[in-house]
Amino acid sequence: MLKRLSAITAIALITVTSYGQDAKKEGEAVKTKMDVFTSKTGSLIKFIDTNLPSLKTAYGISETRVRKISSSSGNGYFYQIEKKGQYSNTTASIEYTDLIEVLKAVKALKADVSNDIAANPDYMENKFVTADGFQVGYFVDKGKAKWYIKLEKYGSDNTLFINDADVIETAFTEAKNKIDELKVVK
Repeated sequence: MLKRLSAITAIALITVTSYGQDAKKEGEAVKTKMDVFTSKTGSLIKFIDTNLPSLKTAYGISETRVRKISSSSGNGYFYQIEKKGQYSNTTASIEYTDLIEVLKAVKALKADVSNDIAANPDYMENKFVTADGFQVGYFVDKGKAKWYIKLEKYGSDNTLFINDADVIETAFTEAKNKIDELKVVK
């Protein structure tokens, strides 16, 4: 009887402990590259914005800029796209190395789009997602491709619809070129 009571107590203790550990993991905040770069406590951090041409979307325009962040540990460069909402704004901050990967992905997506339209699916989505949750891609519906950019991983009202992939590629290329220029100036 004592062995049985000890076994039940041990199982209950293990169960309670494992649930406690899972709850702790869920509460941890996911940090973006921007968060990691700007959350260095005990150091001065300077933000310098350089405005770029607005991004023309299907339903309006979004402001864009390059943000240089300087701290004692170095400089970081981010391409930011801001969608103004009725109650708040949504901003994507794309780190320079991610920006280069996004540009490669846009070229690959542009190469795929005509074949995907020709396949005439009921619905298909083709996209690229960065580690921070930024997405660029298109979906094919009723024989037409619709391009989009999703600024943040979570939340609502954070998607921009773009009529032409060239608009996306041009905007991202301009941002990369501006960052390259800023890196030389230091």
